[in-house]
Amino acid sequence: MPAAIKRGLGRGLGALIADAELSGEEFAKREEYMKSNIVMVDINRIEPSKQQPRKYFDEEALDQLADSIRSFGIIQPLIVKEENGYFSIIAGERRWRAARRAGLTEVPALIKEYTETDTLQIALIENLQRQDLNPIEEAACYQRLIEDYFFTQEDVASRIGKNRASISYALSLLNLDRRVQNFIIEGKLPPAHGRMLIKLTDPDEQFICAETVIERDLNTRDTDLLVERRLHPRESKESNLNRSYVTKESYKKLEDDLKTLLGTKVSINEGKKKGTIAIEYYSKDELDRLILLLRKAGDVQNA
Repeated sequence: MPAAIKRGLGRGLGALIADAELSGEEFAKREEYMKSNIVMVDINRIEPSKQQPRKYFDEEALDQLADSIRSFGIIQPLIVKEENGYFSIIAGERRWRAARRAGLTEVPALIKEYTETDTLQIALIENLQRQDLNPIEEAACYQRLIEDYFFTQEDVASRIGKNRASISYALSLLNLDRRVQNFIIEGKLPPAHGRMLIKLTDPDEQFICAETVIERDLNTRDTDLLVERRLHPRESKESNLNRSYVTKESYKKLEDDLKTLLGTKVSINEGKKKGTIAIEYYSKDELDRLILLLRKAGDVQNA
């Protein structure tokens, strides 16, 4: 066994609960300590922490966890701190909720004493490691560390093991209208698309554009063009940006329309930066006919 063993707690959580690097003997001692300090706590004396950054819990996932708990019990104890005869959850709220569904009357818990800052950091890191936070919850927790506990973005990045750009990117989503944030929480609007809407300072404009992006299933490029059209409607018209937005589902109909118009097979292929329209012909006479049709269309356009 190596002299030092890295445990999967993450930089921040490892620093708050125990050292992230432990020798084999030290790790065994810590495991023995934790086992000897785990107690069974009345589930009705446990309550969620006000510091919990996670607000949304997947109901189906909770039911699945409850089924697992009925079969195997709670394998990993909750971490709690005592407050006025009750116990506030530091880590493990999802397990606690599922245990209640499973009908448990008591759960294993490790009672610890942490400051409010430590409690918030542990709750944040536990959720981040399990990818349990949606992008808005994650951003709100970063903001709280910065506003309430005087962290800098660099402090947050260092503590949770991310780069500063990721923190800044997450925080920018909080500049969106609350209705748009809800679209992101519900998984209807990707964060990357939402971030493009920040250019629109009017909340109603953000919301209208978000609805359009969702309804038309716009990609990031078309979302950016939609925002530019809202910001500069006259310039957009003059530069031909005020165009119809095409979804993948509508390409087939356009191909059929062009096939009817030209009398031959037409394929539309969209690339990342450009696309192609392929018109098939099967003889020189067929080519001459298509050229004549296109020239007539051009004459009408220029009339």
